[in-house]
Amino acid sequence: MIKITLPDGSVKEFENGSTPFDVAMSISSGLARNIISAKFNGNTVETVTPLTTDGDLVLFTFDSDEGKKAFWHSSAHVLAQAILFFHPNAKLTIGPAIDSGFYYDLDLGDETISEKDFKKIEDKFLEFARGKHQFKLREVSKADALDFYKKENNEYKVELIENLTDGDITFCDHADFTDLCRGGHIPNTGIIKAVKVMSAAGAYWRGDENNTQLTRIYGISFPKQKLLTEYLELLELAKQRDHRKLGKELEFFTFSQKVGQGLPLWLPKGTALRNRLEDFLKTAQKKAGYEMVITPHIGQKELYVTSGHYEKYGEDSFQPIKTPKMDEEFLLKPMNCPHHCEIYNHRPYSYKELPKRFAEFGTVYRYEQSGELHGMTRVRCFTQDDAHIFCTPDQLDQEFKEVIDLVLYVFGSLGFEDFTAQVSLRDPEKPEKYIGSTENWDKAEKAIINAAQEKGLNYVVETGEAAFYGPKLDFMVKDALGRSWQLGTIQVDYNLPERFELTYKGSDNAEHRPVMIHRAPFGSMERFIAVLLEHTGGNFPLWLTPDQVIILPISEKYQKYAEKVSDVLENSEIRALIDDRSEKTGRKIRDAEVKKIPYMIIVGENEEGNGTVSVRKHGEGDKGTYTIEDFISLMQEEIKSTIKQF
Repeated sequence: MIKITLPDGSVKEFENGSTPFDVAMSISSGLARNIISAKFNGNTVETVTPLTTDGDLVLFTFDSDEGKKAFWHSSAHVLAQAILFFHPNAKLTIGPAIDSGFYYDLDLGDETISEKDFKKIEDKFLEFARGKHQFKLREVSKADALDFYKKENNEYKVELIENLTDGDITFCDHADFTDLCRGGHIPNTGIIKAVKVMSAAGAYWRGDENNTQLTRIYGISFPKQKLLTEYLELLELAKQRDHRKLGKELEFFTFSQKVGQGLPLWLPKGTALRNRLEDFLKTAQKKAGYEMVITPHIGQKELYVTSGHYEKYGEDSFQPIKTPKMDEEFLLKPMNCPHHCEIYNHRPYSYKELPKRFAEFGTVYRYEQSGELHGMTRVRCFTQDDAHIFCTPDQLDQEFKEVIDLVLYVFGSLGFEDFTAQVSLRDPEKPEKYIGSTENWDKAEKAIINAAQEKGLNYVVETGEAAFYGPKLDFMVKDALGRSWQLGTIQVDYNLPERFELTYKGSDNAEHRPVMIHRAPFGSMERFIAVLLEHTGGNFPLWLTPDQVIILPISEKYQKYAEKVSDVLENSEIRALIDDRSEKTGRKIRDAEVKKIPYMIIVGENEEGNGTVSVRKHGEGDKGTYTIEDFISLMQEEIKSTIKQF
């Protein structure tokens, strides 16, 4: 008999060789029908994998992230099988699950796949799925695996296998299809009831533009047709909220091929919005004791060698800038923190002067592959709302918790109420990915977990997601469509202070090393505004929106009254503009709705005679007649109610 420990802590005994499916059946037949994947002692296993030792077992259904991963990874196999039916000479490469579905990369040679082929691929996919073929994992020797794919003339799989260790190679079979695979599958193809081929795109083998360009086919699948229908409806809503579409319509930002890919240009309205966000955070930071600093856009290569950024990010950064001086090289800065370390280093500090909190809206540069660029969420130049706190070890806990308070204030004032905190720790199996001592990592990780617990955050722990210099607390925010985005981040760092030899004089008159906290509540201005656009659909909180009120005179006769109203509003710090076009009022209202201006004021004979305004609200229609003073009060109350207290 073996003892199986379930997530709730309960322990059950089973016959040696029992499977995760047997365990699920012992709990309920409903769970057994829905289980599609499992983990045993932290390792992904199949539902039919025999369990031969005591251990911890977690069962997954499609409702879980791990279940979806297995479902979509399995679907990638079936997609490849369907494509091979129509393109038997295609060479398979890789087909992983992704956040929403899966893809498969193939070398089609001289053949192509376009949108007109999607329907027949979907039909063949479902035909294969209905066969209810089991996914069977089998171990293969390295020699046999190489021989198999050499006979297939598939140099991509051969390259993958050559980098694997003999004894760790497995193939997955279903029906007459075989693929190189590590495992993690659903029980059989019949569980897949609905599929949609989403798109076809180009992708370089292993992401290297010097390699062969492959065809990447994206798809998504579900255990019920209803779920696919709901997903496609949500996707249509997402298209309407796409920040690239809204940013263009609202005239926030643009891109220019002459300027360069991934280098955004902020238009006046977008700049006003961005400045307002910066001012909002600067005000809160001032209250919290931050000091603003400014650093250059470049730094000597040696600066980033010292910090470790060159070693970790050098290949992904823009190439060094050479000067007329021999052997002098500069880099576009990939991070602000090395500069802030040198600001701290400009003079000695006493423990009485700590913490020092340096903040900057600093622009950084990363060379992203052109295929990875995406609107404002993935760019080559972005501005971080960066700050670095240098404190004593006993100040760390309080400082970290106060940064959490600042992040929550930002999220609350901008309508992000649904979020999870993610404690990102190092991967103990890959120490080469990180810098610094194990002792410092232990202290930093403990500090983050303690702060998250004391602030009562809903948090999860993710191993292997830490930054190379320290663990972090990331905030995963859900938008109005239920999509998750990583926004604010807080990181504890014992390592950069060592690398830059930062010190302070303690109460014992000896030199000590400060602890460094990295934090960015927005993350980057570009990404944050993109997510905010999609979350709100362009209907920003009233305090933030570029144009709060538009005044619509019903004819030229009331232009002067419109200007008077505008002046009164502007004097009360309400942003207003006048639509003085010779268009009908109905057309002006429709145009204001498209521009998502929160309030419309209509003025004519009655309003001028009574000193009032007729008010309409975006998306709600007529709100009645107000005196100008009452309308101002209405606006001020709405603004006050949306900005949280800090």
